[in-house]
Amino acid sequence: MSSHTVASAIETRVSTHLFDASHALDEAQIAELVRLATRAPTAYHLQNWRFIAVRTPAAKARLHTLAWRQQKVLDAAVTYIICGTLQAHTQLADRLAPVVRAGVFGQAVGDAWVAQATAAHAPDDQLQRDEAVRSASLAAMTLMLAAEGMGLASAPMGGFDATGVASEFGLQSDELPVMLVAVGRAAVMPVPKPRRPVAEVLALV
Repeated sequence: MSSHTVASAIETRVSTHLFDASHALDEAQIAELVRLATRAPTAYHLQNWRFIAVRTPAAKARLHTLAWRQQKVLDAAVTYIICGTLQAHTQLADRLAPVVRAGVFGQAVGDAWVAQATAAHAPDDQLQRDEAVRSASLAAMTLMLAAEGMGLASAPMGGFDATGVASEFGLQSDELPVMLVAVGRAAVMPVPKPRRPVAEVLALV
């Protein structure tokens, strides 16, 4: 993808609040968005995330109640519950095995990464949580840009009952529901909002 295409996707992506309720995505499209989302980076290649695609009317109704009855949950083709996972260092050896087999780096490097991640993460619950939120957030943004590239609209949502979502959708004790991302076709094209000038937010040092 050219840098111009990437820049265009960033420029044109606007959070959508009104979705076309008649529009649907098939399983292949839903899966492709997740495949692209998992190209986002994670520390140590932890890949400490999971995605739940809420697409059936019954599941949408359950999530709608827990997401403060935001209409886009009902109208969007799918709403992803993007979860970050804790204790991800315990699975790191398995996650790095395909990397070693592919020859990206050797077993010694993989073993060193596992040792470093375990030493840092095992005793530090806050670091695990911070890393889970970071990874899920990077995946969410990547998924939204992937949706834009597929001609779809998207909207991130932080307004939901996290405890209720975890219970209602069977999250494990080591999974955090970090963000909801609705994806579908916009019913009304949203208008981009002006942003703060770069001079206000950039420091050159």
